[in-house]
Amino acid sequence: MVLVRLFPAGKMGLTVDIVAHDAPDAVGGPYVWISRFPLEVQKLGFKVRIRLLGWQNLSDGVVYQALKRNGLEFTAANYRDTETNMRWLLSAMQEQPPNIFVPNLSVPAFYAGKYLKQSGIPTVGILRSDDPFYAGITDRFVCGSCDYRVSAIVCVSEYLKYKVIERKPRAVEVRKIPSGTPVPQAIAQPPRETLRIAYVGRLVEQQKRISETARALARATREIPGVEAVLFGDGPARPQVEQVLAQEGAPAVRIAGRVSGEEIQKFLLDCHVIALLSDYEGTPMAVMEAMACGCVPVCLRIRSGVPELVEEGVTGLLVEDRAEGFVNAIRRLRCESGLWDRLARAARARIEGSYSIRACAAQWAELLRHLHAASGPQRPIRIPKRFRLPPIHPGLACEDFRSPPPPPLYLRLYRRARKTVAPLKRHLLRAKETRT
Repeated sequence: MVLVRLFPAGKMGLTVDIVAHDAPDAVGGPYVWISRFPLEVQKLGFKVRIRLLGWQNLSDGVVYQALKRNGLEFTAANYRDTETNMRWLLSAMQEQPPNIFVPNLSVPAFYAGKYLKQSGIPTVGILRSDDPFYAGITDRFVCGSCDYRVSAIVCVSEYLKYKVIERKPRAVEVRKIPSGTPVPQAIAQPPRETLRIAYVGRLVEQQKRISETARALARATREIPGVEAVLFGDGPARPQVEQVLAQEGAPAVRIAGRVSGEEIQKFLLDCHVIALLSDYEGTPMAVMEAMACGCVPVCLRIRSGVPELVEEGVTGLLVEDRAEGFVNAIRRLRCESGLWDRLARAARARIEGSYSIRACAAQWAELLRHLHAASGPQRPIRIPKRFRLPPIHPGLACEDFRSPPPPPLYLRLYRRARKTVAPLKRHLLRAKETRT
């Protein structure tokens, strides 16, 4: 375990403990959020502590490094089995309990929330997408047994909020609060000789459909004069992307690699369009960041998040496919006089009005104060000798690693008997040898 105490001095109000994932190659919205959100909510009078669960060498983690740079207090431990990580989390909070606990997207943390709620500490989960993992979170921790049910669930899009409310969860506060993004003072300049398209995110096939996205970018740059594209990100599908670009003969498309969350908007200010052609999303961080810079979003029409950010013909363009529809949208932005300027201004205004990190932190602050006021007195956190967890939910299996079950009673009794009898047998053998 690693403990880093870098919390700036000063008077703070409620203490909020947030659990986060980490890895050396961590990219995506949740990792960017955890490096930004604590700083904003601390400005509103909260003390934030991060409980970090990481893979491999902890100090190499992207989030670990960001939290250290930002001077935040955090403790870190490696991922083990679910029960071990539950015990670590509860032990870390037992001496100095938080006022509110945010398990975020950690399965061990959601299960640990049961014992914090028993101590009078409200728990707040977050739904960031409509994939099977978050469906499992909803089944088990929002609409499931009251023992494990969170006090509140924050949905990053109106669609996700609607899907939760549709199931009528009992005694769970349901809020829509987007992740939010900084709004830089600078703004992207209108395209002159070149219109530059950006993709920001993981290079993966599932959800992001990155090979098809790369093919769409290659076609747009090939068919429309004065268009180029750059992919910011990395991931296991990078070789496939490189192969697609080579096959398509796309010299105007390049892979820039991974860029940190603190720097990405600096690069986006040199772009004009943000392209996102995923199968599903929450409220995509990359699109919010780019719109805040004045980039025009061109996105596949999907059900969650994107339609709230991108209003067709007002704050961006929605397309029906990754082929002709996408290319035609880019052609319009390149050739239709005044279209880019109008959409870019409206895109930035949409973020400033409802999706800035400051506005979203204010909504979180209101929710946290509300939950604390309604929670009543806190009691000591009690940690059982053994956790009895429900069966693994199929949607959560990728993050729920259970310790081996204890052997059956008859086997335990047999082993105990052997341990008891073995010294006696050795004593009798020595006595026999002495007599002979």
